[in-house]
Amino acid sequence: MPAYEGQMSKGTAPRRALSRALLLALACSTVLAAESASAAAFEIFGIKLWGSSNDEDADIVDPLRYAVTIEAPDADKDLLKKLENASSLKADEDRPVSGSLGLLAKARSDREQLVAALYADARYEGVVTITIQGKALDDLPPDAEFSGPQPIPVVISIASGPKFTLGNIRLEGDAAGLASADFGLIAGGDAGSGAVLKAEALIVRALKQEGRPLARITDRQVVAEHNTSTLDVTLTVAAGPVAGYGDTTVEGTEKVDREFTEYMTGLKRGRQYSPDEIDDARDRLLGLEVFNSVTLKEADSLDADGNIPIGVQVSERKPRYFGVGGTFSNTEGLGLEGYWGHRNLFGRAEKVRIDGKISGIGSNDLSELNYNAGIMFEKPGVVGPASKFIASVKTVLEHPDAYDHFSVKGSTGLSYEIDKKQTVSAEIALDYSRITDAFGKHKYLIASIPLQYVYDNRDNRLNPTSGFRVLAYAEPSYDIMSGAAFLKLKGEGSAYQSLDTASKFVLAERVALGSIVGTSLEHVPADRRFYSGGGGSVRGYAYQGIGPKDIDNQPIGGLSFFETSVEMRIALTDTIGIVPFVDAGTVSTKSTPDFSDVKVGAGVGLRYITPFGPLRIDAALPLNRDRGDPRFGIYAGIGQAF
Repeated sequence: MPAYEGQMSKGTAPRRALSRALLLALACSTVLAAESASAAAFEIFGIKLWGSSNDEDADIVDPLRYAVTIEAPDADKDLLKKLENASSLKADEDRPVSGSLGLLAKARSDREQLVAALYADARYEGVVTITIQGKALDDLPPDAEFSGPQPIPVVISIASGPKFTLGNIRLEGDAAGLASADFGLIAGGDAGSGAVLKAEALIVRALKQEGRPLARITDRQVVAEHNTSTLDVTLTVAAGPVAGYGDTTVEGTEKVDREFTEYMTGLKRGRQYSPDEIDDARDRLLGLEVFNSVTLKEADSLDADGNIPIGVQVSERKPRYFGVGGTFSNTEGLGLEGYWGHRNLFGRAEKVRIDGKISGIGSNDLSELNYNAGIMFEKPGVVGPASKFIASVKTVLEHPDAYDHFSVKGSTGLSYEIDKKQTVSAEIALDYSRITDAFGKHKYLIASIPLQYVYDNRDNRLNPTSGFRVLAYAEPSYDIMSGAAFLKLKGEGSAYQSLDTASKFVLAERVALGSIVGTSLEHVPADRRFYSGGGGSVRGYAYQGIGPKDIDNQPIGGLSFFETSVEMRIALTDTIGIVPFVDAGTVSTKSTPDFSDVKVGAGVGLRYITPFGPLRIDAALPLNRDRGDPRFGIYAGIGQAF
């Protein structure tokens, strides 16, 4: 039976044909379609701001509209959804095809994709039949014409058949000593095409992790036993020899230095091959932010020295970029920011970025707006591919309730990526500031050495659903003007856990605490003390509104703080979610939090998921407000709260 019919013959079905079908399932499951929009229409986040469908269809020759009906009486709800998602006819139903030939081509392609979807769900007896204007697809001539009123009726009939399970599993060749269960191949288990192909990839990966770059599947025998609805799988594997890295060659560079790109892979000739290092090299090159795409590929054979040559193909990004952004809350006002940057200043991925921000718009008078600006320079690879040199100069003029502050700060330092999860950094900084606060007017010249360690194994840094992040920070500081010395310590951790397999419900938790030791509160510059409250800490309260206050009820900051937050991130659709949350925090004038006055805020937020992170709106109430605290807080920005 042809593969597109989705049927297998009884017993010993043609093994090669089913193997091709498994590959077809993989190919169809990884296709991403992208269509360019007409210049006459503009759409953002799926919302059409202007233009019409007619504008988009103007470039289609002989447009022909059709209407699709999918009939799958024996498919359950989940399978029906998978089939609908696999159907390009259904997905593009509101967009015409180019004449009758276009409809025929789309229908034939759709049939293959639907069969692949059935195989992915382990339905190896499935049959897909497509009719156009009541005529079966296979009965239509290649030059069939569809006339009459539009849309042209298209009916997709699917008999899904029984769901198969795995039967006999055999690993042969160099994989004979491996246990198939370690790779998800278990008798009675998932027999979907994706599960089989995933197992193949895991077997090859396991052998490559032994330093064998030429490991591959040499033969695949897949037999569908229709009498028992089982799938027998035999895989033969050739491991190949253990090898080191050979020459690394780079193609596609234009403005980025080719030798530097090779150096940043970190793949030293002769060192034993590792697929994990190949992945790290790809991530490191992408992390330079000068490439749109990076592909690393091992050669098909070893070189004369028994090493594996590595080919690197890159595509460069435009070096210059700029952007604008903003935040808003009813307690902190409106904040606007802009930036300009260059990703490849001298040809070796050196970055320079200039930032500027104005905040407090609407909450302060014009003379008390907050301003900050800065320039940052970054050079990767200074002491190895995993390192970065960073230098910056920043100036700040701000007027929060706690103090008035002007400063100019310069810093320089190094960061080093221990591995994909761990990063350490150290800087030397010098900060001149003038501050007016509850203790009077002061000038400071602070020399400090900020030290930081971060462990981060979250699955997605923009919108995590699992994993955790831990930060430890220490900053020994010395005021050259007064002679005061102190040590600022801070720790923060956040954890994320999906409560269901589809990650529709994600529990997120955050804890942060800090302490300043070595001197009294009045000798610590006001901008270096701890504060709490606002959109980034305890929502429902004013910015810096939690903690000790002076006789005018203005915050003075503290030598220690503690904050915690809990959110339940609930996905209503693929792009829209709601987030009920509770925050709590306290600030103390002692070097350790005394928890005598913990403030709690609670509320709910709305999230809209975009490719660059969630758009966030939160509304919160202070649950134990004091005199001067707001009755509610509304906050808007980009990214999750933590």
